[in-house]
Amino acid sequence: QVQLVESGGGLVQAGGSLRLSCTASASGRTFSGYTMGWFRQAPGKERESVAAISRSGTSTWYAGSVKDRFTISRDNAKNMVYLQMNSQKPEDTAVYYCAATTKTNIFSSTVAYDYWGQGTQVTVSS
Repeated sequence: QVQLVESGGGLVQAGGSLRLSCTASASGRTFSGYTMGWFRQAPGKERESVAAISRSGTSTWYAGSVKDRFTISRDNAKNMVYLQMNSQKPEDTAVYYCAATTKTNIFSSTVAYDYWGQGTQVTVSS
């Protein structure tokens, strides 16, 4: 089992940057045993996948809408996963969630993930 806590959200102007962090507390399985993902949900919309990273951190996946602007990374020694968001747009405004799955491959579907954080609000003003 793993508990996830996101931080780093806030208000940023369009074109600005934010870095989200997710702290994991794992029991029974080390943090490096989880594939990690970032998701977001805007008001009135379904939760969507933003990025995912493999257990070792060597493989990543990005949604087309954030590719070349966002970067996912992880530090297994610190039980942390990060989302660096650059060149932000108003449409990036959403609650951002960190998620973990024991499945091996990188998954972009919400149903593939077993554990979720509470989310952190990101608001991008125009």
